[in-house]
Amino acid sequence: MDWLGGDFPFSTSALSGKHAIVCGASKGIGAATAKMLAKAGAKVTAVSRNPHDLVATLEGEGHTGISLDLENQEAIGKFISSIEECHILINNAAGPPGGPLLENDIEDFDAPFKRHLHASHTLVKGVVPLMEKAGMGRIVNIISTSVREPIPNIGLSNTLRGAMASWAKSLSRELPTCITINNVLPGFTDTDRLGSLASSINSKTGKSVEDIHAGWMSQVPIDRLIDPLETGAAVAYLCMPISGGIRGVSLAVDGGRMRSI
Repeated sequence: MDWLGGDFPFSTSALSGKHAIVCGASKGIGAATAKMLAKAGAKVTAVSRNPHDLVATLEGEGHTGISLDLENQEAIGKFISSIEECHILINNAAGPPGGPLLENDIEDFDAPFKRHLHASHTLVKGVVPLMEKAGMGRIVNIISTSVREPIPNIGLSNTLRGAMASWAKSLSRELPTCITINNVLPGFTDTDRLGSLASSINSKTGKSVEDIHAGWMSQVPIDRLIDPLETGAAVAYLCMPISGGIRGVSLAVDGGRMRSI
């Protein structure tokens, strides 16, 4: 993985002239994805509640930061109406807290579904005409390996991710021919989100954070956490013009954790 700190794995002009909107871009996989797309030559609009610190770190010029609450449909609509072009849309947002599904009330589903499924649907409906006009569009959703193998103690997240995957697969049959939609399924990745999940599980089950991490790593053949830049590189590939034949897939970046084919 020398390229993580050195050589870049793609042409730095592969996405030249392309505009990418990256949601949840302030940290973790969203920030790593924004960095990889910028390295590949894209002009990035980083969307999050606090995007501006990230924009200053992106390579190239023309990048912008937009503060946006993905649970606010009116704000999303105003943002979309201000955009003149979009070639790439990365749907990504913070996941819900962990815990057994039976401990959740109906109201607990509202905010996570708003900032994931509802926001993604509104954004896609807004950018599809722009992508079709440009003759090229790439939509990538950052979801989870739980769409194939539900993960214990994150029942609400499992439910949400499954809905996102089915939504995307349905759209893959409806979108214009020049636009692809795919999912990336992160495994155990070295992000703040993983740490918060461990803390949430600890508070609900009493299991130590160390034991939780050890249990996770015992499932991963590469015996380490995934670097967010590795996930960002997978996303960036799915955004390349050359990836047009990949449509409606869910690509796991999980170090081989999942047992399903």
